[in-house]
Amino acid sequence: MKLDLDKTGSNLIRSFAGGRIHVGSDAFSAPVIITAERIIADWHPPAPERLSLQDLQPVLDLQPEVILLGTGSRQCFPPMALTTAILHLGVGLEVMTTAAACRTYNVLAAEFRRVAAALFVD
Repeated sequence: MKLDLDKTGSNLIRSFAGGRIHVGSDAFSAPVIITAERIIADWHPPAPERLSLQDLQPVLDLQPEVILLGTGSRQCFPPMALTTAILHLGVGLEVMTTAAACRTYNVLAAEFRRVAAALFVD
């Protein structure tokens, strides 16, 4: 999947294909956190269905208004306790495939929204 490159000057996802997420001239083949200002490539979470609030703390520290959780090639949900805890913090959490999260991230980032994408690659 190739995505259009916007000229906003932020970290936009150029493409997601072949198990690699391309942001600018960088490519990532392991879980990664992306915001308009930062990329955290040394994120080592458990499988999406075993995520805890502690696992998403690096994302929460970036103070997004919404987190897009891209769970790989299939949509799978984190524990309900995690979803509830994040919502109680006043942060939105949207769970979708990584391809859908990449597309959604670019739309929200281009609108200058405080969005963070926590993406699994498989």
